[in-house]
Amino acid sequence: MTERIQLPTLSTEKDFDGEEFSPIYTTTVTVHGGAASHGRASGHARSADGALDLDLRMPAELGGDGRGTNPEQLFAAGFAACFHGALSLLARQEALDPAAISVVATVAFGRDPADGGYLLHVDLVVRWPGVDPETAGELIEKADALCPYARMAWRGTPTTITLAS
Repeated sequence: MTERIQLPTLSTEKDFDGEEFSPIYTTTVTVHGGAASHGRASGHARSADGALDLDLRMPAELGGDGRGTNPEQLFAAGFAACFHGALSLLARQEALDPAAISVVATVAFGRDPADGGYLLHVDLVVRWPGVDPETAGELIEKADALCPYARMAWRGTPTTITLAS
């Protein structure tokens, strides 16, 4: 018997009119560099609650051994899950069954031609068999505006970097 998973109580209603960002959930993940003192090559990531606890490895394409999860995979999983959740919420509000929805996120790591730094490119593909393509397209557009990962991709994300004392 499978355990029933409770759906989130989040909504798309404009039920917040504050002037500032108001966190609903916060998580913290710490990465250590491991044997090579390099988070991507030999790091270890652990969330404060211990739910995430895994080794990080460079993919073979970047010169690593490819024997572990890499940051791009984690980002792709997070983006796909978040977008799926937003689309599922919108589907339910339209009395559509979201059970068949799947979201495939492809994350490409590469060089920025403008300055030689690094960039990520994300490609999302939504599969939703049995739903009218026009209806699905409209809800995908709404999910793009609702999903915080998609909003981050379009707007950027406020980030602070602090050296701990």
